Amino acid sequence: MSELVVHPLRPVFDENSRILVLGTMPSPKSRAYGFYYSHPQNRFWRVVSELYGSPLPRTNEEKTAFLLKNRIALWDVLKSCRIRGADDASIRDPVPNDIAGLLAKTGIRTVFTTGTKAAALYRRLCRETTGVDAVPLPSTSPANCRRYPYEKLLDAYRILRDYT
Repeated sequence: MSELVVHPLRPVFDENSRILVLGTMPSPKSRAYGFYYSHPQNRFWRVVSELYGSPLPRTNEEKTAFLLKNRIALWDVLKSCRIRGADDASIRDPVPNDIAGLLAKTGIRTVFTTGTKAAALYRRLCRETTGVDAVPLPSTSPANCRRYPYEKLLDAYRILRDYT
């Protein structure tokens, strides 16, 4: 059964942010922990910390500091939607966040999306207002482990370094 979820997390960014990484909507675990990609088996933090040669950030404060130090902004495409758990395929009635407004306040030059659904939603709901094409990246979800083993995922995310 789907539920209406309103995005509870603020975007992470500052005036030095150069890239924006967008997911779809925080998972139930991420909402419970109060931060992006907080499911213990999600590989996002492991991938980006390895790419940037940093220790794995553990707390929300460490994650925020890591992002800002590396000029990465983090948010999600959707402000609200109907969704079953963390199943992006179940998303209905999507309402976008104000991505164009965020871009206007920052020096962000490049937008990345994590996962097929985030890429499709961005193209459909945000591309026209932002004027910026997004670079699609594979999902870091544990559900994507078979298609994207860790080394292949790490390789796909190396592009982030070219823009920060």
